[in-house]
Amino acid sequence: MEERGGIMIKKRVKFTFPQDLITEPVIYEMARKFEVMPNIRRAYVRDDMGWVVLELEGEEDRIDEGIEWVKKTGVRVDPVSGDVVEG
Repeated sequence: MEERGGIMIKKRVKFTFPQDLITEPVIYEMARKFEVMPNIRRAYVRDDMGWVVLELEGEEDRIDEGIEWVKKTGVRVDPVSGDVVEG
Protein backbone atom coordinates (compact mmCIF):
# COMPACT_ATOMS: atom_id res chain seq x y z
CA MET A 1 0.00 0.00 0.00
CA GLU A 2 1.44 3.35 -0.99
CA GLU A 3 1.52 6.04 1.67
CA ARG A 4 0.31 9.48 0.56
CA GLY A 5 1.69 11.38 3.53
CA GLY A 6 -1.03 10.62 6.09
CA ILE A 7 -0.46 8.72 9.30
CA MET A 8 -0.80 4.99 8.72
CA ILE A 9 -2.66 3.11 11.44
CA LYS A 10 -4.28 -0.26 12.08
CA LYS A 11 -7.82 -0.41 13.44
CA ARG A 12 -9.79 -3.50 14.48
CA VAL A 13 -13.50 -3.71 13.72
CA LYS A 14 -16.23 -6.31 13.51
CA PHE A 15 -18.55 -6.32 10.49
CA THR A 16 -21.87 -8.15 10.97
CA PHE A 17 -23.59 -8.95 7.69
CA PRO A 18 -27.35 -9.41 7.29
CA GLN A 19 -28.52 -12.30 5.12
CA ASP A 20 -28.93 -10.20 1.96
CA LEU A 21 -25.32 -8.94 2.10
CA ILE A 22 -23.46 -12.17 2.94
CA THR A 23 -22.52 -12.85 -0.70
CA GLU A 24 -21.74 -9.22 -1.60
CA PRO A 25 -18.06 -8.16 -1.93
CA VAL A 26 -18.36 -5.38 0.67
CA ILE A 27 -14.85 -5.80 2.13
CA TYR A 28 -13.26 -5.86 -1.32
CA GLU A 29 -15.18 -2.76 -2.44
CA MET A 30 -14.21 -0.86 0.72
CA ALA A 31 -10.55 -1.82 0.26
CA ARG A 32 -10.56 -0.72 -3.38
CA LYS A 33 -12.52 2.52 -2.98
CA PHE A 34 -10.77 3.79 0.14
CA GLU A 35 -7.26 2.33 -0.25
CA VAL A 36 -7.57 0.35 2.98
CA MET A 37 -5.84 -3.00 3.42
CA PRO A 38 -8.06 -5.51 5.27
CA ASN A 39 -6.64 -8.42 7.23
CA ILE A 40 -9.27 -10.96 8.26
CA ARG A 41 -8.58 -12.06 11.85
CA ARG A 42 -11.73 -14.15 12.46
CA ALA A 43 -14.91 -14.95 10.58
CA TYR A 44 -18.12 -16.91 10.91
CA VAL A 45 -20.67 -17.30 8.13
CA ARG A 46 -24.04 -19.07 8.03
CA ASP A 47 -26.85 -18.94 5.48
CA ASP A 48 -28.72 -16.28 7.44
CA MET A 49 -25.88 -14.07 8.78
CA GLY A 50 -22.16 -13.68 9.09
CA TRP A 51 -19.51 -11.68 10.89
CA VAL A 52 -15.88 -10.85 10.26
CA VAL A 53 -13.28 -9.35 12.61
CA LEU A 54 -10.92 -7.26 10.52
CA GLU A 55 -7.71 -5.37 11.09
CA LEU A 56 -7.84 -2.41 8.70
CA GLU A 57 -4.58 -0.72 7.75
CA GLY A 58 -4.31 2.64 6.03
CA GLU A 59 -4.57 6.37 6.59
CA GLU A 60 -6.88 7.08 9.52
CA ASP A 61 -9.23 9.35 7.56
CA ARG A 62 -9.54 6.82 4.72
CA ILE A 63 -10.30 4.01 7.21
CA ASP A 64 -13.00 6.16 8.82
CA GLU A 65 -14.49 7.02 5.40
CA GLY A 66 -14.47 3.34 4.46
CA ILE A 67 -16.20 2.35 7.68
CA GLU A 68 -18.92 4.97 7.12
CA TRP A 69 -19.45 3.64 3.58
CA VAL A 70 -19.75 0.08 4.90
CA LYS A 71 -22.38 1.21 7.44
CA LYS A 72 -24.39 2.79 4.61
CA THR A 73 -24.48 -0.55 2.76
CA GLY A 74 -26.37 -2.05 5.74
CA VAL A 75 -23.50 -3.86 7.46
CA ARG A 76 -23.27 -3.33 11.23
CA VAL A 77 -19.83 -2.09 12.29
CA ASP A 78 -18.58 -2.40 15.88
CA PRO A 79 -15.17 -1.51 17.32
CA VAL A 80 -13.09 -4.34 18.74
CA SER A 81 -11.23 -3.76 22.02
CA GLY A 82 -7.74 -2.56 21.39
CA ASP A 83 -9.24 -0.52 18.52
CA VAL A 84 -6.02 1.13 17.31
CA VAL A 85 -3.27 -1.47 17.03
CA GLU A 86 -0.31 0.66 15.94
CA GLY A 87 0.28 4.29 15.08
